[in-house]
Amino acid sequence: MPTPPLLALHGVCKRFGVVEVLTDIELEIRAGEVVALLGDNGAGKSTLVKAISGVTPADRGVITWEGRTVHIKRPHDARDLGIATVYQDLALCGNLDVVGNVYLGREIRRFGFLDEVEMERRTRHLLEGLTRSIPDLRAPVVSLSSGQRQTVAIARSLLGDPRLLLLDEPTAALGFDQTTEVLDLVDQFRDRGLGVLLISHNMGDVKALADRAAVLRLGRNNGFFNVSTASQEQIISSVTGATENVPRRMAHREAGW
Repeated sequence: MPTPPLLALHGVCKRFGVVEVLTDIELEIRAGEVVALLGDNGAGKSTLVKAISGVTPADRGVITWEGRTVHIKRPHDARDLGIATVYQDLALCGNLDVVGNVYLGREIRRFGFLDEVEMERRTRHLLEGLTRSIPDLRAPVVSLSSGQRQTVAIARSLLGDPRLLLLDEPTAALGFDQTTEVLDLVDQFRDRGLGVLLISHNMGDVKALADRAAVLRLGRNNGFFNVSTASQEQIISSVTGATENVPRRMAHREAGW
């Protein structure tokens, strides 16, 4: 019997007032694979991420985790399942140091006081598994480079050993070297057996990293692709709507979804 996907969405819908921003969304993510989520601005990518992470729960549809139906109504529900999210704005506090940001809201206490030594030890251990480019863990985050801040946000998401990472445009504001470092991290996560949903506009990143790609257009699925066999032109055409209906079914079968 085949192993069920780590996360699967079936017929997921989300409405804000009279506007339905997600309509009958289908999506599967398996352990140890990177799925790229693509779409133009306003396609519904961020709303879908927020539905999966419990920030703005879906109105209708079925979400399964390892084959069983689950209800994600708030961020705690997603975290309890093992879903962690790194948003595009990173949600870091610039005036706090690296340790303070990693443990913000999850502080370790000992005898009623913050255990700064233990939090620093664990933060160093987390970062050593990711990168060695942040030598001073007590430096305020505002003084770090964009790539270093991205690494801090990713390290924070790894608290609690998540099994699925949602990464919203992780390389959007990075230079070449910093982008390479973040992409290497995503490769590490796949090797560890984590599932990764990578939201990106960068086709170079998608072709370099993703196993499969799902395209949203106007809040609906508009294509599923096996990245190793689909051309960049096919995927871009699905994003822009140049091939609106016919390839949707063909690509769905080709990707095995």
